[in-house]
Amino acid sequence: MNTGRAGQKDAYTLILDAIDTGTYRPGDRLVESDLAERFGVSRTPIREALQRLETQSLLTRDGRSLIVASLDHNQLAELYAVRTELEGLAARLAARHATAEEILVLAEMVQTDRGLLHDPKALARANRRFHQQIHLASHNRFLVQQLDLVHRSMALMATTSLAAEGRGAVALQEHDRIVDAIRKRDEDGASRALRDHISVAFVTRLKLDSQARDV
Repeated sequence: MNTGRAGQKDAYTLILDAIDTGTYRPGDRLVESDLAERFGVSRTPIREALQRLETQSLLTRDGRSLIVASLDHNQLAELYAVRTELEGLAARLAARHATAEEILVLAEMVQTDRGLLHDPKALARANRRFHQQIHLASHNRFLVQQLDLVHRSMALMATTSLAAEGRGAVALQEHDRIVDAIRKRDEDGASRALRDHISVAFVTRLKLDSQARDV
């Protein structure tokens, strides 16, 4: 049992991270005893963590079992609607409040991520880091908290829109435009660029889901 990891993170965070990284995917069943052994913690904190995740709708019931939830079409549309508004606000506030160092980090992230175009999963993780950096650059703790909740729900999508052919390169061009607007302190431009970025990602995801239904 890996007690070292448990000492660094609580059971809730460990399970949440496993869902976020795709170790557990929508539809997977989560069993207390298996999780306790995997993460090296007792069953009581695992049980409490599962209850908390169920309350947050990240887990759902299938008979007596708890499984990782999935998003239907309406839930996906609702999530993207909220994400678009909150991310747009984060970009606007980042253009107003980001330090020169934070802007430099964002620009360097885009350049580094170009080396990940061959690996959609790694690019998806880098994409989350990029967006989280914008959230932090907004310098609004309450907005960061709400966006964290939104991005947890994003983990319930079985695939990343960056897996679509050509989407990775286009997404990085969009990231470039977002950073450029933030650098210029163009609040309207930054908000618009990020909202457009989310819109294109949503359209791409809808196309991927449509293709998956046709298989």
